[in-house]
Amino acid sequence: MTKIGILVGSLRKESFSKKIASNVAAFFPEGYETEFIEIGNLPFYNQDDDSENNVLTEYTAFRNKTKQFDAFLFVTPEYNRSVPAVLSNALDIGSRPYGASVWSGKPAAIISQSPGNLGGFGANHHLRQSLVCLNMPVVQQPEAYISNAAALLDENGKVKNEGTVQFLQSFVDTFVDLMKRYQV
Repeated sequence: MTKIGILVGSLRKESFSKKIASNVAAFFPEGYETEFIEIGNLPFYNQDDDSENNVLTEYTAFRNKTKQFDAFLFVTPEYNRSVPAVLSNALDIGSRPYGASVWSGKPAAIISQSPGNLGGFGANHHLRQSLVCLNMPVVQQPEAYISNAAALLDENGKVKNEGTVQFLQSFVDTFVDLMKRYQV
């Protein structure tokens, strides 16, 4: 069983990112299990809290949980043409201490979304930069920028546009192929 951790870059209860991630989670084939990883409870990373046997329990719990996963799906909005702080913070915590990153070598895929027309382009590309630094192979094509997110979802949070459903399924299929290449 391949375990995929899903990290959502929005903390809103009715988050478009969370709804899109829930839709996408259902597109993985048999043999792939998805689970959302909570990141909203993590204190901001401070190296002082991560040294001299003073590691915060939240950091340790997050790292231990994250180590269980074989690959990661990131679904995020764009904040000020970049990645939301909550997602950047989770990446920082998981990448420390130096030489013990929970991310290294694990395949990843990114979906960015926005209620506007750009589809979170800036967040998607900033996140890609971080994942390269963290030594994570990332799905290159198709790139997933979901524009006008509110209009794509029905009253139950399901993607109602068949073309978008087909695109997201092809995105998942490509992610599965990437995981197979890395024998996850």
